[in-house]
Amino acid sequence: MTATGPSDATAEEMAMRTRWARLGTVVVVAVLVLGTGCASAERAGRDAGGAAIGIPRAQADTEATEQAEPEPTPEPRGSEDWRLSRTSFHGEVAAYTTHASGVPGTRVGLKVSTTEGGWEAAAFRIGSYDGGTGAFVWESGFRRGRQQPAPRYSSYERRTVVAPWERDLTVDTSTWTPGFYVFRLRTDTGWETQVPYVVTSESAEGTVALVAPVTTWQAYNEWGGYSLYAGANGDAPSHAVSFDRPYNGATGANDYRTAAIPVVVRAESTGVPLSYFTNVDLHTTPRALAGARGYVSMGHDEYWTNTMRDVVLGARDAGTNLAFLGANTMYWRIRLEPGTEAPARVVVGYRHSAHLDPLYAQGSVEATAMFREPPVPRPEHDLLGMQYECYPVDTDYVVASPGWWGFRGTGVRHGDHIPGLVGPEADRVYPDGRLPRPLQVLSHSPYSCRGVTTTTQSVYYTAGSGAGVFNAGTLRWGCAMVDRCERPLGAVTQEFTRTVTGTLVMEFARGPVGTRHPARDNVEEFDLSTVNTVPAS
Repeated sequence: MTATGPSDATAEEMAMRTRWARLGTVVVVAVLVLGTGCASAERAGRDAGGAAIGIPRAQADTEATEQAEPEPTPEPRGSEDWRLSRTSFHGEVAAYTTHASGVPGTRVGLKVSTTEGGWEAAAFRIGSYDGGTGAFVWESGFRRGRQQPAPRYSSYERRTVVAPWERDLTVDTSTWTPGFYVFRLRTDTGWETQVPYVVTSESAEGTVALVAPVTTWQAYNEWGGYSLYAGANGDAPSHAVSFDRPYNGATGANDYRTAAIPVVVRAESTGVPLSYFTNVDLHTTPRALAGARGYVSMGHDEYWTNTMRDVVLGARDAGTNLAFLGANTMYWRIRLEPGTEAPARVVVGYRHSAHLDPLYAQGSVEATAMFREPPVPRPEHDLLGMQYECYPVDTDYVVASPGWWGFRGTGVRHGDHIPGLVGPEADRVYPDGRLPRPLQVLSHSPYSCRGVTTTTQSVYYTAGSGAGVFNAGTLRWGCAMVDRCERPLGAVTQEFTRTVTGTLVMEFARGPVGTRHPARDNVEEFDLSTVNTVPAS
């Protein structure tokens, strides 16, 4: 893998390179590779000139010639070097990629702005490795810093903000295996930032597909002062947001560190075949889930196109098991439009004023409104088994079906409380004609939603295809697995979510789970008549 871009080295920069070497966080693992089909040690860590890190080109070529038989490829070793220790919040360093995802071989542009003298980027594949949760795969070498232009509108009418930056380097991902990756950037003064990136699988056949909800990350991203929720200086929010900008610090990516990454690590620890996608990949490649044994939505997955919905629904009806490890899922319908360098880079969503969408007056099914509301209502619970109910929520997860197969190994009994697991948003069963049956209520927790008494559930149902569908009904599922929610939840909650997630992934990998574990319909055993006035999320 190679990188191209500015790399003029002055004497001062050479000194800085020496400083980078002393840091040693990536050099010590430069000989690592990434599992089956990954790069060899020589290819895993190439610098801008193409030589393996720490080995001059001539030496590397000589060694390759003289060795009659290659050394056995060592197993990848992980570390926690991908994590941030000094997060940039005020523009000390910021970056974004020209693609949110791509199959191996995609040439990914990295655009960087910094107020500091220089920076270095390193990439890590997230997984379950000896030594840590991130395996080093690439580094850029030292780069001279530059401060790139301020945010600008690409659409004034829709208040769409972009970072009009030049590309600093291009990363060749030819030898990267499918997975969830993090670029970590660090300046010469120690400021750091991250950029998530997914290496997409060529096929989901025979795998459990892990899907990152990148459209929701962008909907909440306020870099440049605008998101689908907020505008700068009291201005109205955007009607369209762009991937052509960084995430704004620790909260800008919404929750990938505490929702997607814990799921990835736990799934990889099971050893079952996995594939990787973003939800945008499902939109651009409608057959992405063909042949998948399972599908896992990782975290807050609120913003969907009609195509995404049809793809996941079609997968279920073809026998693919589904797990929604979040809440408030598929709440808003969006459209996707091209950006400057790639398709599907703009998320269109007239969230605060659906009637302003030009397609709304036309009665189009593509109008960006709640799925459950006009002009073309498609309530989400016919796929999810539940609908979004409330924010804010902070309550226990109360077990209702302790014998459910997914609770195997947890030791739970009827009425047990899993402390604090439900929040800050929660879903509920709406028992009408669109509800899939048979449906089994797994947890049932009464609480007060802004002064109105209601309930929240998690559910499991089985489809005619034999697929099983689990909906956690809470946004804390992922962060609970590592106990990094907005407040500590404790070891009981952490172990419960880790155990259930592992069981789901392993059982999904065996094929349609409903044929082995049909849902036991118990909807009538619960009072689900209270309907809350749902606040917008």
